[in-house]
Amino acid sequence: MSAHIPSFSMILGIYHVWSRNMRVFRKNYKVNSLPPFVEPLLYLGAIGFGIGSYVGEVDGMPFVRFIAPAILAASVMNASFFECAYGTYVRMYYQKSFDAIMATPVSLREIILGEILWGATRGLISAGAILIILSILGLADLPGSLLILPLAFLAGFLFAAIAACFSSVTPSIDALSYPSLLYIAPMFLFSGTFFPLSLLPQPLQIFAFIALPLTHVVILSRGIMVGDAMPLWPVNLLWILAGIVIASIIAVKLYEKRLII
Repeated sequence: MSAHIPSFSMILGIYHVWSRNMRVFRKNYKVNSLPPFVEPLLYLGAIGFGIGSYVGEVDGMPFVRFIAPAILAASVMNASFFECAYGTYVRMYYQKSFDAIMATPVSLREIILGEILWGATRGLISAGAILIILSILGLADLPGSLLILPLAFLAGFLFAAIAACFSSVTPSIDALSYPSLLYIAPMFLFSGTFFPLSLLPQPLQIFAFIALPLTHVVILSRGIMVGDAMPLWPVNLLWILAGIVIASIIAVKLYEKRLII
């Protein structure tokens, strides 16, 4: 990816890829729209209201209110990551969509960036669905909590780009279970999702802050939704933005290496 400003033709190519995926999503909207509503209800019911009745307060707030922003952040991560891990791999390898699109003036670079943009959109859709549920349950105050949506889009872009890096090098779709198990699952548990990071040993706190992007998304989400202190918010936001740029560049380079002979 060159450093110059993207041309209009490049932006148009990215849009066409994004639009193609959006049309497919809308065609199956009944199936695609169900998980974003069901998943948070399960976590909130079993962990927030269930276990939360025994936990009491965390950082001066009810446990369910403490985990609500983190559940939203984790849902954005899952929606965008799995879309650009499994979804992108299926479109590339099984459906041969990449081959068909590259027969048009759209370049491979535009395809990958369009895929990542679509992954970010899936994260945003998930965040919007969960925000509706949280507001109904009184766990998100509107309109202030609407600031979570632009954050969700950025977070979705980051996790989609990371997923594209994995899907570009995986030898088979079954191998995608490794990053899911060894990276996404631990990140879901140790990014301040269900307990404050301060409860972890100091080395693990440092690792979570440096290596786990969900940590930064959770901190910002909790700060927006419940007014939790986030003195390092510029660092958190810069980490996310830098991660988007770096992961997107790596994803494009890896796909070019894989598909362009």
